[in-house]
Amino acid sequence: MTPMKLPRFLTRKSKRREATGTMSVLEHLAELRSRMIKAAVAVLVGSIIAYFLYDPMLNFFTQPYCHVSGKEACSLYVTGPLDGFALRIKISGYGGMFIASPVILWQLWRFITPGLHSKEKRYAIPFVFASVLLFAAGAMVAYLIFPHALTFLQSAGGSQLRQIYTPSSYLNLIVLLMVAFGLSFEFPVVLVALEIVGVITPQKLAASRRWAIVIIFAVAAVAIPSSDPFSLFAMAIPLVVFYEVAIIVGRLVLRRKKQAQIAA
Repeated sequence: MTPMKLPRFLTRKSKRREATGTMSVLEHLAELRSRMIKAAVAVLVGSIIAYFLYDPMLNFFTQPYCHVSGKEACSLYVTGPLDGFALRIKISGYGGMFIASPVILWQLWRFITPGLHSKEKRYAIPFVFASVLLFAAGAMVAYLIFPHALTFLQSAGGSQLRQIYTPSSYLNLIVLLMVAFGLSFEFPVVLVALEIVGVITPQKLAASRRWAIVIIFAVAAVAIPSSDPFSLFAMAIPLVVFYEVAIIVGRLVLRRKKQAQIAA
C-alpha cells in the first residue's frame, strides 16, 4: 500500500500555521504522523548501527555482573537455539533508541513548538541538549550502582542459592534500571519547561518543597525495578537536588523574560 499523501493546500497551510503558532486538528494529526515517521526511521538506522556493535554493547552490559561474580563466573546461559539471535535483536533495539534519542527529542520538541510563542521556541536546542545529557547521566548512575544492587539481590536469597542468569532476565533488569534512572533525571527539564510556559512558578515549587521530597522518595521506591536501597537513594537524592536546581533556573529564566519585556 502506498502512503496517503496530503493535499498540497493542506501542506501549505500546515507550514503557514506552524509559523503563526495555530494549527487545526487535521494539521496536528498530519504533523504528528510526520514526526513519528522521522523518529521511527532514526530508530531503525540506529538499530542497524547497533546490530554491528553487538559485541562491545553486550560486554558493556555484562561488566557489572562480571565485577560482582568475577570474570570466570559471569557467563549468561541461553536455554533455546533462538535465544542468542533474539538477544542480539533486543540489544540492537535498545542501542537504536539510544542512538536516535536526540532525533526523537528534537521531533517531540518540533511537534510542541507550534503551540508556543516565538520567544519560547528559542529553548529548543537547550531542551534537547539537556534532555540527552541528563538521560545519559541517569543511565550511567544506574550502571555504576548496579553492581551494588546486584550484590544486594544475590545476598538476599541466602548463601544456599547459586545464581545462573539468562541473558533476557539479566538484560531486562539492567536496561529497565538504566531507563528508569534516565527518565527520572529528566525531572528538572520538565519542571523548568512548566515554569517557562507558566503552568507552575518557582515560588510554588519552593512552597511545596517538603511534600515534593516525600513524593520523590515514594515514587523512586515504586519506580526502581531492582527494589534495592542503593538504587533508591541513588535516584531520590539527585532528584531532590534537581528540584532545587529547577527552582533556581526557573527564577533566572523568568527574571530574564521580565527584563526582556521591560526593554521591549
